[in-house]
Amino acid sequence: MSLLLKHQTETERQAGFIALKELRKPWVDRFMLFDGRTIPVAATVLTPSDAWGGIKVRWGVGRMDYSVLPGLYAVGNPCAAAAVFATANYKLSFDALRSNLAGLDAWVLVLDTKGINVWCAAGKGTFGTDELVSRIAKVRLSSIISHCNLILPQLGAPGVSSHQVAKRSGFQVTWGPVRAEDIPAWLAAGMKKDEAMRLVTFNLRERMAVAPVEIAHSWPVILAAIALGALYGLPFGSDWLRRAFPAILILAGTVPVGTILFPALLPWLPGRVFVIKGALLGTIWAGLCALACQVPILAALGGVLVAAPVVGYLGLNFTGASTFTCQPGTLLEVEKSFWPLVISTVVGVGLTVASRILGS
Repeated sequence: MSLLLKHQTETERQAGFIALKELRKPWVDRFMLFDGRTIPVAATVLTPSDAWGGIKVRWGVGRMDYSVLPGLYAVGNPCAAAAVFATANYKLSFDALRSNLAGLDAWVLVLDTKGINVWCAAGKGTFGTDELVSRIAKVRLSSIISHCNLILPQLGAPGVSSHQVAKRSGFQVTWGPVRAEDIPAWLAAGMKKDEAMRLVTFNLRERMAVAPVEIAHSWPVILAAIALGALYGLPFGSDWLRRAFPAILILAGTVPVGTILFPALLPWLPGRVFVIKGALLGTIWAGLCALACQVPILAALGGVLVAAPVVGYLGLNFTGASTFTCQPGTLLEVEKSFWPLVISTVVGVGLTVASRILGS
């Protein structure tokens, strides 16, 4: 028995050493001792390194590794009566919370959302009741604080059942504002939200913030567009560029149209289905390019039938960030649009090939 206890103690020490090593990050100000436990204290001022990391992840660089270790953190010098805020372990979510707790003494409970933001994680279930209850137990939160209240972001509500959390852990959930930047005003108002604090927006700035990662993920479409355009222009000769350029313009242009123009115009594009919105925009783009470049009618029709589904597909990627859709609706849209997108693309490629064979 004594050997077993010794082994368990050594294992716990190893785990604690690894955790502390992983927590030696630039955003950790220091470590504080509280009731015999070592707790990392997060800085509330974002550094140029934090900003650069945010820029990179917006462009899809290191996206899957941009996370913090789940567990309990502190900001300021919290006591047992300090408020407890919960968030995701996606570092952008964590940074948004800690940077808006400047001047406050509070605890931050970071859930293991697999590096996914609060809203998406709530939809996937990783920011959910089970993980919250489990994390409360793992960090032994009841031994740290003298109350039983947790503050959760409103965007996490789809994944968390507050009455189940209370039943299983004894902790009561209070829903904070949608945006972390409203937390100071919300606290000053006695934890009362006005309408603006409840409203989930998807304005131009927020829509364009999602665009870079979609652009970064669209390089295969650009390469395919250049390759298809080059093939369309064959054989090589004095007229190759004249034939290839319009095809490359129409096809490669679908990427900026689908990743920049689509989110910019999203509220004004007719309809509710993202694929249809995108297909309409792709049709307009291809049609205008064909007219400007005086593309033969058969080739122009083929370009439209290829561009429309490509922009429709790229537009579909914005459903996860939009306030215009819900998860079941998005899944249904993906299911219903798959074959129409494929068929339109195949027919479009077929028509462009036919236009070259017929020389029209």
